[in-house]
Amino acid sequence: MQKIAIIPVSDEGRNLADTLQQEFQASVIKRAEVAKRWKDFDAFIFIGAMGICVRTIAPLIEDKHTDPAVICADSMGNHVISVLSGHVGGANDMTRRVASALGADPVVTTQSDNAGLWALDTLEERFNWPIASEDDMNACIFAFVNRKPTALFMEVRDEGTDYLEKTLPDHVTIIHDLGEADPKKYKLLIMVTPYRRYAPEGLLSLHFVPMVGTVGFGLAHHPDDYKFIYDQMDEVLAQWGILPCACRYCTIDVKADEPFVQLLKEGYNETVEFFTAEQLAAVEVPNPSETVAKHVGTPSVCEAAAILGSNHGKLIVPKLKGKNFTVALAIDRKYLRDEEGFIEIVGAGPGDPDLVSVRGRKMLERADLILYAGSLVPRELTLCAKPGAVVRSSAGMDLEEQCALMQEFYDKGRFIVRLHTGDPCIFGAIQEQMAFFDQHNMRYHITPGISSFLAAAAELRSQFTIPERTQTIILTRGEGRTPMPEKEQLHLLARSQSTMCIFLSAAIVDDVQRELLMEYPEDTPVAACYHLTWPDQRIYRGVLKDLAKIVHDNNLTLTTMLVVGEAIDNRKGLSELYNKHFTHLFRKGDA
Repeated sequence: MQKIAIIPVSDEGRNLADTLQQEFQASVIKRAEVAKRWKDFDAFIFIGAMGICVRTIAPLIEDKHTDPAVICADSMGNHVISVLSGHVGGANDMTRRVASALGADPVVTTQSDNAGLWALDTLEERFNWPIASEDDMNACIFAFVNRKPTALFMEVRDEGTDYLEKTLPDHVTIIHDLGEADPKKYKLLIMVTPYRRYAPEGLLSLHFVPMVGTVGFGLAHHPDDYKFIYDQMDEVLAQWGILPCACRYCTIDVKADEPFVQLLKEGYNETVEFFTAEQLAAVEVPNPSETVAKHVGTPSVCEAAAILGSNHGKLIVPKLKGKNFTVALAIDRKYLRDEEGFIEIVGAGPGDPDLVSVRGRKMLERADLILYAGSLVPRELTLCAKPGAVVRSSAGMDLEEQCALMQEFYDKGRFIVRLHTGDPCIFGAIQEQMAFFDQHNMRYHITPGISSFLAAAAELRSQFTIPERTQTIILTRGEGRTPMPEKEQLHLLARSQSTMCIFLSAAIVDDVQRELLMEYPEDTPVAACYHLTWPDQRIYRGVLKDLAKIVHDNNLTLTTMLVVGEAIDNRKGLSELYNKHFTHLFRKGDA
């Protein structure tokens, strides 16, 4: 957490100081204390005239890489100005946060911010990309903000490279080979790669090293020179053209108490993950060792640990031997660019395109193929697709056709989004697809979505769990053509009197009502929710004895959620209940 000091220059700014102190958990200090406490805080927020702020800090300024952020707000709370260390120190971002807290106008004068350009000197900290290039950062920034032709070369894919691609300025060109970086065509080369690369002569270069590597290592028994192993590993990997890019270190669990491991964790603040001999032995590696197997019970430590730690990623550097250690490096395949395909199963939410998750939207914007459940997912969700992306509905396809299309794109190294309604893990149709992916060793991941039962609670303006009334939500369906397990028959689930959300059952509502009336009182509140959050959404309330009539009279279809339980619209007696149980959640003075 940042340490922030607030300096109200006069009494007029005291109220603003109190607001900011509470919002940022800051310290309020006097102007006379600033000089002696200059190194104690990450940011100083002056409240008062800009001239007073500038005269106070002028003798203290040394270097933008070490100076704290300085912000000045006028005592009326109309404007908040970034004064010092805008990018590196974070004053620009802090200015926006302070302005937001006060309802003021942020004033940022940094050229790249105002031009909508990347703040190159913040990318290192923002994305954990150490800088490997030797060219002067200021010269690179000067060329970039003055829109000199710039080449962008990326050999991985991560959050940072996704950001660069999405916000690519018009004077930046993505290149796929360093041979394209012609000094006659470009003034600046920006590289994002863990490999040692050299820019052509005559070209400014800025080389960021993404921390995407997983280092697996083995150790001799209690090495005497363990303090040097950390640097020696980097030197050995450098022989393969790999820069220090480890996001984690991995080894066998029997080495957990070795001094070198403790040095990694405590001295270098590195993440260290341990695996058992059984886990390591199950990994196929290119360089197994009978000697290692004899001593620790697995034919590989460093290679197997690197592969496991990288989520069964690609082994970039096989086992190398150093003095008293072995080392290997792997990279999670999700970071590898254009090498293999990848499938992201995305939950679309209940229907409204605004209710897809931020991550889900990012996946859709990045996809080369979007295969969406056309009968259940609005096509509007796919309108954010990038130019050239293929967008197909699966409504007319059987499972074999869907899998064949995804495999076609996968084998070309493309990124695929399989877009399912709601949350794909709740009454979805992904089990068979995942079995296919597993069978063909295809990499995939699931992005959850907002389920329609959550949309039902929101649209009904109801809390589905009420203290001392009902603390359970049952998600189920009635028994139609697909049999239900004997223990999950509706009348058995209904015994709990919980809030019940019943999917896919409007067509068999008579059977549903009959089973529910075996346990719920006939006047239990119900709601039939059709096309939740879609433009043609309709919601009908009533009581359980009339549920079937509600569905039939309004011609509701399979896209209807049936909700049963006293939690619907229940407000009775809740004030006393909440006052008794939840007073600890409210600060003194809150309404």
